[in-house]
Amino acid sequence: MKNFGFGCMRLPMIGEEVDIEQFKKMTDRFMEEGFTYFDTAHPYIDGKSETAIREALVNRYPRESFVLADKLSSSFFNKEEEIRPLFEEELKACGVEYFDYFLMHAQGRYNYPKYCECRAYEIGEELKNEGKIKHLGLSFHDSAEYLDKILSEKPMVEFVQIQFNYADYDDDDVQARECLEVCRKHGKPVIVMEPVRGGALVDLNDECREILESTGKSCAEYAIRYAASFDGIFMVLSGMSTEQQLEENIAFMKDFRPLDEEEFAAVNKVAEIIKSIETIPCTACKYCTEVCPKNISVPGIINVMNQIKRFGKEHVWIGGFGEGSASNCIKCGKCEKACPQHIEIRKVLEEAAKEIE
Repeated sequence: MKNFGFGCMRLPMIGEEVDIEQFKKMTDRFMEEGFTYFDTAHPYIDGKSETAIREALVNRYPRESFVLADKLSSSFFNKEEEIRPLFEEELKACGVEYFDYFLMHAQGRYNYPKYCECRAYEIGEELKNEGKIKHLGLSFHDSAEYLDKILSEKPMVEFVQIQFNYADYDDDDVQARECLEVCRKHGKPVIVMEPVRGGALVDLNDECREILESTGKSCAEYAIRYAASFDGIFMVLSGMSTEQQLEENIAFMKDFRPLDEEEFAAVNKVAEIIKSIETIPCTACKYCTEVCPKNISVPGIINVMNQIKRFGKEHVWIGGFGEGSASNCIKCGKCEKACPQHIEIRKVLEEAAKEIE
């Protein structure tokens, strides 16, 4: 299995619906080049990611020809007896009889206790013994210390999915390097999510872009190859929503080559420049919007705020957010508990209401 996977949280869209025909074309190209790993989750695109995979992949290819990963998300169960029905619902949505990889989703101090109380890990192990899961693991957003705690308490975990990229490598909040070291300590293979940090490592400022592109390689190539260049990492996921993105990624990952010394030096230089620019570390995962009672467009608002920080207000188009505007925040704090990046969202929205409304 090649070390590059198709992350299906961001797919080609026509309005609110997945562009199935374009996704089919992208799936065909991906498979044609020997890539087989697809990653989804029940909440992705309001459940449309799973059904899109069924239409574009499962219904068109033999089951043994691809590898499918799905997740158990905390927002869809509240007690133990709800887990198995939810799992069966996910199998049905994807049109498969088993998942190759199944993850306890977005683990951290805010939801790990719930998974323990509901025996989620133990049920996952049971499903594996029944042949409905091939490999049981978790995705993680918290401190390296807490990851060590989980892996010590749950030996049935076979692999870990972490956020890992050059901007987060030495970040105090994400702790990408430390989390990778914990996984190595426990002997757990690693899958990387957010190698381009929600697109931020592609949409770089002119100074950073010049450093990387002067070598004839794209910013995306540097970011994805960087993530795949470390020992212990066996898969790097990239969310691709256009055929152009897919083709670019295929070009440098079909015959993967780790970054050399000169390329690492260029990336590290860019990382230092990024560190000097204070931005809000949002990856647009939308976990905040899933729990917001006012349906505030938090990722979109943060994106505008970050563009202002990077490029100045005079260079940023500021659209209206309607009912999802920052000023509608009631400061309940649910978003902050759900945020994998530990952003003080209430404070950000207060600033945004003054800055962009």
